[in-house]
Amino acid sequence: MFEHTEHSRLLVEPGWSEFAHLFGGVFFEATTDLEASTSEAPFPRRFGTGFWEWLAEHPTQRAAFDAAMAGERNRPAERLAALEWRDGEVVVDVGGGNGALLVELIQRRPELRGIVLDLPETVRDEAELGDRIEFVPGSFFDSVPEGDAYVLSGILHDWPDEDAARILRTMRAAAPAHARLLINESVIRPGNDADGAKWLDLLMLVLAGGRERDEEQWRELLEAAGWEPVRFPDGGPIEARPR
Repeated sequence: MFEHTEHSRLLVEPGWSEFAHLFGGVFFEATTDLEASTSEAPFPRRFGTGFWEWLAEHPTQRAAFDAAMAGERNRPAERLAALEWRDGEVVVDVGGGNGALLVELIQRRPELRGIVLDLPETVRDEAELGDRIEFVPGSFFDSVPEGDAYVLSGILHDWPDEDAARILRTMRAAAPAHARLLINESVIRPGNDADGAKWLDLLMLVLAGGRERDEEQWRELLEAAGWEPVRFPDGGPIEARPR
């Protein structure tokens, strides 16, 4: 008789088999050039183009990446749903992939409406979004729709500070004065204890020159882009308001 272990059982959960595919393939290959002195993403040197451009040129890998990013959304959706919301608020998921996070959120808070902004080539089934979520194709470097709340879930750590600030400034230009920004990302804690965010920091560097950030770095990034940090709760989204 055979049965799953705690770890292998993860592979039957949404997105985890795609993560395994990526980590055993392109992610692993990209890390082979990582050295102690690495300060810029080695991905372009090995693959001949940037990570995002490479995904656009490889539809199968792009589909696996989108599925992995859409995987486990219950936990972040529950954290967002636990916040205070007003009836009819519009939540814009910037770089929201196939909309899985907003689907989970609106199942819990049906009084909300949602907009998913992502690249046109994003693999998605718009029928699954229902009648309260709209998909808007576009780049978060160019423009974002107006909304009452903006969600960035695992987006800014993909980019170095200059590009992350561009994304935040684009959002600030669209945000009304009452809007709020909700960021589902790691906050690296002080000290030298083991932390998954520190390992993820290396992967972000390898793929796209991105990074994880501590609280001070988050504050500097947000304030420079026109946002006022409000909260850094343990296990919850970073919250900011327009300055």
